[in-house]
Amino acid sequence: MKKIAILASGEGTNAERIIRYFTGHPTVKVVVVITNKAEAGVIRRAENLQVPVEHLPASAFKEGKATAMLRHYEADFVVLAGFLLRIPDDLLEAYPDRIVNIHPSLLPKFGGKGMYGSRVHEAVLASGEQESGITIHYINEHYDEGAIILQAQCPVLEGDTPDTLASRVHQLEYEHYPKIIEELLCDHPTCLNNLFLG
Repeated sequence: MKKIAILASGEGTNAERIIRYFTGHPTVKVVVVITNKAEAGVIRRAENLQVPVEHLPASAFKEGKATAMLRHYEADFVVLAGFLLRIPDDLLEAYPDRIVNIHPSLLPKFGGKGMYGSRVHEAVLASGEQESGITIHYINEHYDEGAIILQAQCPVLEGDTPDTLASRVHQLEYEHYPKIIEELLCDHPTCLNNLFLG
C-alpha cells in the first residue's frame, strides 16, 4: 500500500477530490492531511472523510517538523493541494522526486513566488492570453520550476472574469490530478488498466 500525505493551506477542494478518489483503492491510501493554517477549510473536509489532520505553523516547517511528521505517518509520497509555503530543503531531500504540485496556469507562464489562486487568473486575463490551464509538476527548490508531468489546457473566453476562468481551471484540476497521482504510484495490474495516460 502506497501512503500519501497531502499538504494544503486553503479550502481543500482538490484535497477532498484526491481523498475521495483513493478511498477504497487497492494500492493507494491518503494517510494524513497537513496544513499550515489553523482555520483552513481543508481541515473540515478531511475530518468529514475520516482522514487524520495535523496543523503545523510555518515555523515548524522551517524547523524540520514536517519531515518528522511525514515519517511518523510512513508517507511514501507528498501531494501539494493549494499549499502556499515553500517546501524546505530537508523535506525535498527526504522525498526526492516524490513531491508533486498542481499550478493553475501553463507553466512557465504565470508561476513563481506569490502567484497562486486568483492572482494567476487575473494575470492571465490581463496579458490577453487565449488559453490557460493546469500544470502538474514535481517540486524542487524553486517555486513552480520542477519537472513538468502533465499540462492540460482550457480556452480563455471573451468576457471572462478571474472567477469564470478559475471555474474551468478547477475542472481540469479535479479531472486530472487524482489520475496522475495514481499513474505515478500505482503498479498494481488491475489498477494499470484504468490509468489516465495523458
